[in-house]
Amino acid sequence: MAATHRFYTEACGFELKKAVVAPTDAPGGWAKHLFYDTGDGPMIAFWELHDARMEGKDTAISTGLGFEPWVNHLAFAASSVEDLEARRDRWLANGHDAMQIDHGFCVSTYTMDPNGILVEYCVDTRPYTEEDKRHALAALAATEPEMEDPPVPQFFRAKDAQPAPA
Repeated sequence: MAATHRFYTEACGFELKKAVVAPTDAPGGWAKHLFYDTGDGPMIAFWELHDARMEGKDTAISTGLGFEPWVNHLAFAASSVEDLEARRDRWLANGHDAMQIDHGFCVSTYTMDPNGILVEYCVDTRPYTEEDKRHALAALAATEPEMEDPPVPQFFRAKDAQPAPA
């Protein structure tokens, strides 16, 4: 939990707002439930579990189930491309490598949290159109959809970043 707390407070800028510590339904089991303000109203919560039934479990929401890291992830909105880049740079300054992709309609930046969970910030770069909606509905219904060219990722190494401010 200490690494999770550091990542979401220092590298993401979230604020711990509430903690609930209570027993689980197993004899001698207990848990901490920590709630963080993401900065724009919504909250995200994490559990620290002290319950023998849950020991040794993989907490990564994708790789823990056998999927690639990008399958299931947490995504947060950035208010602008500049805000997104500032959040990416904060990750880098706190020692977390990042990847950024311009999807053509939005730009996303990604890193991994200490639990092996992919975290994304995304900002829309153009409005969604009726044609986008028609295309989405056709893709949803298609059994063999037409493939698009994949976007080209940019990689950013934390070791190349400026040190985090004291």
